[in-house]
Amino acid sequence: MRKILLLISFLFTTFYVSAQKKPLDHSVYDIWQSIANEKISNKGNFVGYSITPQAGDAEFHIKKLKSNQGFQYPRGEDFKFSIDEKFAAFTIKSTYQETRQAKIKKKKSDDLPKDSLGILNLKTLELIKIPRIKSYAFPEKVGNVLAYLVDKDPTDTVKKKKPVSKTDNDFFFADETPAAAAKEGTNLTLKNLENGTETIFKGVTDYQLSKYGNFIMYVCTGIKKDSSLKAGVYLYDIQKQKSKLLTSGKGIYKNLSFDEKATQLAFTGNKSPEKALTKIHQLYYYNFKTDSATIIANENTIGMPSKSSVSENGKVFFSKNAGRLFFGTAPIPTPKDTTIVDFEVAKLDIWNYKDDYLQPMQLANLSKTLKKNYMAMIDLKSNSFMQLGSEELENIDLADEGNANYALGTSDFGNRISIQWEGGSKNAAYIINLESGEKKLINEASKANYQLSPKGKNVIWFDDKSQIWYDYNIVSDKKTQFIAPANIKFGDEENDVPDDPNSYGFAAFTEDENEALIYDRYDIWAFNTQTGTVKNITNGYGRKNNITLKYVRLDAEQKFISAKETILLSALNNRTKQNGFFEKDMAKTSDPKLLVMGNYSFSRPIKAKEANVLIYEKDNYETSPTLFASADFKKEEKLATTNPQQSDFNWGTAELVHWTTPKGYQSDGVLYKPENFDPTKKYPMIVYFYEKVTDNLYNYQAPAPTPSRLNISYFVSNGYLVFTPDISYETGHPGKSAEEFINSGVEMLKKNNWVDETKIGIQGQSWGGYQVAHLITVTNMYTAAWAGAPVVNMFSAYGGIRWTSGLNRQFQYEKTQSRIGATIWERPDLYIENSPLFKMPSVQTPVAIMANDADGSVPWYQGIEMFTALRRLNKPVWLLVYNGEDHNLVQRQNRKDISIREQQFFDHYLKGAPAPEWMEKGVPATEKGKDWGFKLMDK
Repeated sequence: MRKILLLISFLFTTFYVSAQKKPLDHSVYDIWQSIANEKISNKGNFVGYSITPQAGDAEFHIKKLKSNQGFQYPRGEDFKFSIDEKFAAFTIKSTYQETRQAKIKKKKSDDLPKDSLGILNLKTLELIKIPRIKSYAFPEKVGNVLAYLVDKDPTDTVKKKKPVSKTDNDFFFADETPAAAAKEGTNLTLKNLENGTETIFKGVTDYQLSKYGNFIMYVCTGIKKDSSLKAGVYLYDIQKQKSKLLTSGKGIYKNLSFDEKATQLAFTGNKSPEKALTKIHQLYYYNFKTDSATIIANENTIGMPSKSSVSENGKVFFSKNAGRLFFGTAPIPTPKDTTIVDFEVAKLDIWNYKDDYLQPMQLANLSKTLKKNYMAMIDLKSNSFMQLGSEELENIDLADEGNANYALGTSDFGNRISIQWEGGSKNAAYIINLESGEKKLINEASKANYQLSPKGKNVIWFDDKSQIWYDYNIVSDKKTQFIAPANIKFGDEENDVPDDPNSYGFAAFTEDENEALIYDRYDIWAFNTQTGTVKNITNGYGRKNNITLKYVRLDAEQKFISAKETILLSALNNRTKQNGFFEKDMAKTSDPKLLVMGNYSFSRPIKAKEANVLIYEKDNYETSPTLFASADFKKEEKLATTNPQQSDFNWGTAELVHWTTPKGYQSDGVLYKPENFDPTKKYPMIVYFYEKVTDNLYNYQAPAPTPSRLNISYFVSNGYLVFTPDISYETGHPGKSAEEFINSGVEMLKKNNWVDETKIGIQGQSWGGYQVAHLITVTNMYTAAWAGAPVVNMFSAYGGIRWTSGLNRQFQYEKTQSRIGATIWERPDLYIENSPLFKMPSVQTPVAIMANDADGSVPWYQGIEMFTALRRLNKPVWLLVYNGEDHNLVQRQNRKDISIREQQFFDHYLKGAPAPEWMEKGVPATEKGKDWGFKLMDK
């Protein structure tokens, strides 16, 4: 009896505490935190990270592992450790309120509060702050040097006057005019972190440290007050403390680059007069043996394509062995005709059926196109020029960091028009001999992604059409087909779009490049690139246990997997949705070894360069993200937690549910319940869907103003059940597929007494919005519906444009998400079947629609078609159009606005709350910007 009384007392206390927790409201979003910018030092002794609220000031932390030593600073963000672990540098942002007030006052960008630089001694924790910072850099290979460029030359001010404003980050005086300083460049400081000495270079706009920190190259605009300081590019020897002018003259200098050991350098330059209509760029080169840099490539270089020259937008870099110099070339732009009078000429776009790309796609990519350049190379031993890329062969991949004698070129040239209905492009592949310049076709244009091996011996690709992996051996000129084992597919087994399945992907090459590691749905396979034979390196463990295993590359610089290496594998249990990690000893034939598996979501681990220490985040729906350090995922050191305030609120739980659809398909979904869930009560339920979502079962769902999706944590906290079902699709019948999976999942849950079957809502965005629109035309079981950016008329949407990319929408219906699998003239019946617009008279469900007037993915007139149809039919319908907003809301104030309206809408229909004015009375245009209609009407 005593035990029973104690149990009753415990249950009552637990329920009482839970009942006292507050539901989430819209005021809490800003304080909700995430962990950002995690880094671990080279030897694994220090970890840095920022705790960042959704709106407000971040807090920067550095912790010394296995000790209580730590450092924190407000508003610290973008940071780096020196390679020797002696120092850390980070930017210090201006306060959130300072920036907000400056924007309210509509200050120009030059007058907004500026960032500062923090330099931290990790031994003493002494902090040095530098105001008005633009950029900073450590050398890659040494840690005793730091370079930083300030936003304005501190010496270029008028005589000191009374300060107008002073903060940690900003110090300026009345009558100070930074405009002149901006034109002339600013101060670059080179700081020796060991002894504190500084060298200052004036009038600098750009700089580059050599990898080993023995040289710095910088661009100087010259200083009007100092005639001895010429404009040009300089080289400073840090050890000898001497500057050398490499080239002089005002101009545009960019792409500063050293070779690996700083024995050579290069940059692009243009010394054309400021008012020149055409500015032709040149490539400068210096090898420390001559008095100055010389022009090594320009428009007159032998082999340079006609009417082309060096591009300022191409990356300039040396091969690892310093024998080659790579850069970009581009056609010399046509000068602007200054005689044209703007208001006297026509402005139009001319669409031509022969164009590779539709005009909207050309315009959407105009900025990128104007910067397009093609890779070229100079062999520094022979001083010979070779053009590698071209309009017909745009993409060039180098092997062995530019040392290899072969490169891979790929291009969709001649196959671009079909993007309109295919979606993806077909690429041909060529091998380029970097000694002779010969280009050899190794595969005709096909839907394939090509992978060049690290040392340049092999090219592998998966052909979507044949569903076969291929290898091409460059030296032997041999093409090998990988032999797939019986009943094993390397294309997506669950593919449910009317297109060829994509591959599961490529992991890595082995060190000798004789094997390529490739994924099936569950396991990793090693294909012999010479024979095509195959072995399963994970022993089929993944398939046997329904676990998907993927290689985790812990070193970004590692290009291959060693035969003696133990590799880390991420793991997803496809049935339970648990996540974890295994390790696999490549030298043994044993199964992968389990390290950790649980009801959590893990971030991608980050490893110390020279130590066996990992850092990673771990969370699930109930546990806010937490940062850990560990060597094996077992013995963990907790570094940071987030959102302690969560314990003050009624939160929730997430559970996996299973059911069988009417056609006998097995399906899964996630059911979210309030923390204070009481099975004796009835709850309203909102169903949110897209395609497949259950892999996110153990993801943390931070309450945040929504860009378009359902704010799950908010609604669960406020007494709703939320159900998110997985959906699989039948080609030609996406609407009926949504019925099959969504409705049957809801029917399964309705069997529980705690689901109020009279108060069920649905919400979806984009493809989910389409499914919402379809469902309310075929069933009346939903009490309220919310559709964001829905397509309701597949005929009018079929020929439309996705304005963000400029792509035509035909491919979406024929090959991808809309899943019709035919043109409108081949199967008009399917377009009618799947267009909710034609069934609007049957709608009985009140519906709110969001369709924004700058939507770059779904034509916003689709929302108008739905609204005007239902309005004419006198159905309860509302249309929200956020001005200037894209497919998903970007501006935070709009996200907050829609979060409130979505809550008011569902509260009214699913909880019986009073309707707001925007639903009952509307907001007339005369009140736009004055009254948002949030006030609740009296019942």
